[in-house]
Amino acid sequence: MSNMHNNQPPITEKPNWMEEHPDAGYCKIIKIAGDDILLASIRAKSGVTLDRMDTDLMKKVLADCDIETKPVFLIWDMTHISAVSYDYKKSIARLVYNPETIFRGIVFYNVEENFMPTVETFAAIAGETVPVACCGSYREALQVVEQIRQGNKSVELFMHDDEADDSFEKRKKDFLAAIGRISWLNMLHQSISLPPADDPVYPFFKAIENLQYDLGETMKHDEQQIDQIKKEFEKVLTDQTIQLNAQQELYKQLKKQLEKEKAALTSRIASQEMELTRISTAIAEKTSTLQELLEIIRELDIDETQKKEMIESCESMIETEMIEKKLNIELTSTDSEFLLKLQKKHPNLNQRELRICLLVKLNYDTREIARSIGISTRGMESIRYRMHKKIGLSRHQSIKSYLTELASRTA
Repeated sequence: MSNMHNNQPPITEKPNWMEEHPDAGYCKIIKIAGDDILLASIRAKSGVTLDRMDTDLMKKVLADCDIETKPVFLIWDMTHISAVSYDYKKSIARLVYNPETIFRGIVFYNVEENFMPTVETFAAIAGETVPVACCGSYREALQVVEQIRQGNKSVELFMHDDEADDSFEKRKKDFLAAIGRISWLNMLHQSISLPPADDPVYPFFKAIENLQYDLGETMKHDEQQIDQIKKEFEKVLTDQTIQLNAQQELYKQLKKQLEKEKAALTSRIASQEMELTRISTAIAEKTSTLQELLEIIRELDIDETQKKEMIESCESMIETEMIEKKLNIELTSTDSEFLLKLQKKHPNLNQRELRICLLVKLNYDTREIARSIGISTRGMESIRYRMHKKIGLSRHQSIKSYLTELASRTA
């Protein structure tokens, strides 16, 4: 803590009562004079633009001094400050118009000439909420604070040209206040008090009124465009949602259909497996019986020619049964894929023709296939001829080569 002489309040400062603004090129510093005056300043090499309010820094200083709820004064040393950002303007306006503001008065000093209109605009929009003053030095700033503290309403808050009359200063204040409310607070429906039409400043106030109206209409038009864009977006979103729901419903239906087809195929496969088991069992029983009959015939004491014919007949039937058993084995996954491909490509083929195609592809000859389906070899050749035309093959193209090629494409 350092004490100031000449009846000035002592100043308290701490190393952590500052905030760096590297992008803007300055450091914000806050000190305490006495027990209720905040001293704000910046450290910079040249003129800078204040980019944002240091609200958290101010709260920290107030908390460290245990004066968060106590009304305080703010004295701003404006050295090296050339401008403030738009966000900063809005922040200080909101701070002043906050019903819970803690400021009893705000005093600026060392204000550059080109920055004075900004300070005066702030003072104009602050109105009677918070007294705002501007003076030439820190000593004068302290004197203004004391006059505000004592309730002296006649205190001179701004340095004015001696030749300017009070009416001009009032109109200037009204003019800046109107500009500030439009620019800083976006107030586009305020009532602007116009001077008489023959007053020299009437065109300026009328221009502000027209500007406010135009900005209001522009904002209204922009809001309508935003609403239109929002409605169009919502419509697109609704349409896409409907499409998505429809696609999901279609997916559910397709999934249900596929599950139904899968169940039907599973049932069909199970039925065919049962039929194959029955056929295999029957073939095994018939083959066993034929083997027993063949052994009995071989033991018979009959004419050798007749015995030979009977033995050959039994052996032929046994061979036929063995071929039938081979032809009714369980289908592999490759066979199933081949049949599905063949049936899809040639839906005009019946079940017997599909079975014949599979046996041809598996390299069974015409005689074996004919025996398996219970027809003569000549009858089987006739069926193959009809199938040749049914499939749509050329004269010199064989069924076997076509089916082999189709099976390789399936793989």
